[in-house]
Amino acid sequence: MPANSSGTTDGVAGAPEALRDAGLVDALRRVSSVTDHGDVPLATPIPERDPGTHLIDPAGLKALFEGVRGCVAAILGDARFPLVVGGDCPLLLGCLDAFGSADRRGLLFVDGHEDAYPPERSTTGEAADMELAFALGIVETPWWPELAVASPLVLPRHVRLLGPRDSALLETEDVPSLAHLVPIVDGATLAEDPAGGTSTAVASLPAPWWFHLDLDVLSTEALPAIDYPQPGGLCWNELDEVTATAMEAGPIGWDVTIYNPDLDPERIHAKRIVRFIEAAVGSLPRSTRSAVQG
Repeated sequence: MPANSSGTTDGVAGAPEALRDAGLVDALRRVSSVTDHGDVPLATPIPERDPGTHLIDPAGLKALFEGVRGCVAAILGDARFPLVVGGDCPLLLGCLDAFGSADRRGLLFVDGHEDAYPPERSTTGEAADMELAFALGIVETPWWPELAVASPLVLPRHVRLLGPRDSALLETEDVPSLAHLVPIVDGATLAEDPAGGTSTAVASLPAPWWFHLDLDVLSTEALPAIDYPQPGGLCWNELDEVTATAMEAGPIGWDVTIYNPDLDPERIHAKRIVRFIEAAVGSLPRSTRSAVQG
């Protein structure tokens, strides 16, 4: 999904094209049967923060939600496995609303940040600061009646959050952590036992559940092509363990977000991400692996 919640068409919005150019579809064909559905059509973004919603381009967020939801629902309706490549994190909202019921669907949320800012407390206005807050229904959205009716998209007890390392920043900015609502394994703890921490998390999720991965769960040394670097984070081998464990447990779908190709002019990291996604899809149960869609 070529979306950037800063309201621009550069940065992370270029990730789907860059990863295709780096061989993503061909790589997936080595381990699965793939149909590339192309990009979800989106309107020209507006890079201005709306004073009423405190968001940059709220109309663009609504369009992203509807477009992703329709695409993912159609893929699932064909009994296929959706792999949604971003772009940035708010695409998760459409993924969640595309399957199951709010009181039953689960979410494995692997991310370097909690992403649950109240919109008025976000320093950026980017929906990528707050998509989990929207999904959990812990912020008011009177300006977005479709989401208000569907809210929450997932119940707090059905979410497991792995890898955040922004607790000090949240405290500095006086933003409440989700730790009182959602079980959290922070990045340092996850790095000590990536497979074990992930296995414990997915074992307690209801079926069906969605796997959300923000690549900034990696350390900046492992992946510098991200917009908001911070100390700590996983190495690639640790993320491989997390992802393989999650995929073997059988999510209903998977999204991968937050790679910024503008910070990777030689596409070195694009190629590394392609290898990572290929290996991860290869970890799916064989009956699912033969039905992956990008």
